[in-house]
Amino acid sequence: MPVPLTPFHLAIPVDDLTSAREFYGELLGCPEGRSAEQWVDFNLYGHQVVCHVQRKTGLRENRDDGSNPVDGHDVPIPHFGVVLELDTWKTLANRLQESGLDFEIEPYVRFEGEPGEQATMFFRDPSGNALEFKAFRHIEAELFAR
Repeated sequence: MPVPLTPFHLAIPVDDLTSAREFYGELLGCPEGRSAEQWVDFNLYGHQVVCHVQRKTGLRENRDDGSNPVDGHDVPIPHFGVVLELDTWKTLANRLQESGLDFEIEPYVRFEGEPGEQATMFFRDPSGNALEFKAFRHIEAELFAR
């Protein structure tokens, strides 16, 4: 029996709220929710991501903290993101490419022709947090395919 999806809540450190608002609000198009002097909520495709100011996070300077090899790429660890519908993913990928965003892993299809085939892309926010956005042709059948 499928489990109904519910929104997740994730709090992440950022260097400053101005760059977080530009990145999450303007570039990714996430509506802003509540905020205070040291934090701001964003609606990331129905999920609550909260950016908390933590001076000198060190994330930007330590971009090579960790990675795992996946399909010939070094996937940054840790990372977070959202699984999107394929058309929504393509629209976002095009917008990010047109913006000149520096990708960790450029948009592409991995595991092509295998179970779990997916469109994916990795990039970092201005504070160095790694994000992955992915999409499947048939999400219900492929999200947890082996």
